[in-house]
Amino acid sequence: MSNLKPAPHGLRHIVMWTLKEEAEGQTRAQNMEKAREVLMRCSSLVPGIEQFEVGLKTDGLDCTCDVILNSVFKDEAALSAYQNHPDHIAIKPFMKAIVAQRQCMDFWN
Repeated sequence: MSNLKPAPHGLRHIVMWTLKEEAEGQTRAQNMEKAREVLMRCSSLVPGIEQFEVGLKTDGLDCTCDVILNSVFKDEAALSAYQNHPDHIAIKPFMKAIVAQRQCMDFWN
């Protein structure tokens, strides 16, 4: 018998960032923490967010990115509402300032 919970079904939105060594007067580690904080403020912006988690790389483990957003939305309308919400748009300048590379993938599960 497995103790694993089934993943929520919906439109999965995954974003991964590799941060600059220094940006905005802060170290990479400091900006990783701040990125998690500002992203988590978006966790309940709109109806239809089924899952929303932000992870930071763990030292000593093989990681190619520093920060990941793993989220699931009920449908395309919920994802669009999230992406166009003023509070989400407001964090973009900070994220762009600290990011060296960004990758994103959306898919139905």
